Amino acid sequence: MAHKKGLGSTQNVRDSEGKRLGVKLYGGQRARNGSIIVRQRGSTFHPGPGTRMGKDYTIYAVTEGIVRFGKKHGRKIVMVVPEE
Repeated sequence: MAHKKGLGSTQNVRDSEGKRLGVKLYGGQRARNGSIIVRQRGSTFHPGPGTRMGKDYTIYAVTEGIVRFGKKHGRKIVMVVPEE
């Protein structure tokens, strides 16, 4: 039996690009209207006051203010609170 594989092309070379997911603005940072706060797959974080969720689960600011992370009913939420 041959101890070498035939000289075909290799099959396990493909790899996809990174999708640049994650938290983009952290707690205490300023968010402007439309700023992306979190890019995610699925709803790990849920929108709170001052934020909305896009169809790809991206959470973005709809008001200006300071980003805050917290919990409500056992869910992780992201909110934007207005500055004084």
